[in-house]
Amino acid sequence: MKICVAGLGIIGGSLALALKRAEYSVAGWNRSQKPLEYALNNNIIDEAAADFKKFDLVFVALPPKAAVKFINENEFKDGAVVADICGVKGYLEKEIYKKPRNFRYVGTHPMAGKEVSGIENACANLFDGASMIIINGEKSDIYAVQLLAELSAEMGFKKIIECSAEEHDGKIAYTSQLAHVVSNAYVKNKEIEGCLGFTGGSFQDMTRIAGVDENVWAELYLLNGEKLSTQIGSLVSSLNEIKTALDGGDEEELKRVLKSGRETFEKNKG
Repeated sequence: MKICVAGLGIIGGSLALALKRAEYSVAGWNRSQKPLEYALNNNIIDEAAADFKKFDLVFVALPPKAAVKFINENEFKDGAVVADICGVKGYLEKEIYKKPRNFRYVGTHPMAGKEVSGIENACANLFDGASMIIINGEKSDIYAVQLLAELSAEMGFKKIIECSAEEHDGKIAYTSQLAHVVSNAYVKNKEIEGCLGFTGGSFQDMTRIAGVDENVWAELYLLNGEKLSTQIGSLVSSLNEIKTALDGGDEEELKRVLKSGRETFEKNKG
């Protein structure tokens, strides 16, 4: 099977390395030359790709709008599998299915990453033990979905989750995007100044993902804006419950609200 990874950042580079570890030959492509040269010089990929029609599988590891542009502007082998790895799926699905395609499109989302970016931070074990989400909707090709599920296991993913684009975007708005938004907002408090020595594990947990790259995340937030806004509203409502109890000095109400949160967490932590 001939495989290409288009987009050689940390995720694309790690996909290539994980595939090579599984003994696949991997070609690569990138919008700019420097990461491509780095990937070639460091054996992250085996060759630079020029003609995408020769590949059986193309992973598109680009931001959502760039991924759509790449797919629309290139030709692929009849029956090839083209799989994006974007953090939003509804937008991609809508754009890809606007016209007939000669390839089999599958949306995927590897649930792994680091606080750093760039091809130089790619590693073969990034996905070991992680989850891979694969979109299996009404228009999905069952054999393409199965192929990606099997390949994901070979790359080290422990859990393969199949769902619709709608379900994916709803869950990701809560589990990923909201968490990044909260962390980013949390560090804007004036008390962060001079807090060295006052911090423990809880502060580290809350701030670990505060330094989002706005050029990447703003696009993701907006393309999933309705669902993310709903999640922010739900969080604000929950915070207001605690604030109201505090402002009123109502210990019993505060206990009730905190207990509700604890029980909800314990019920769903799996």
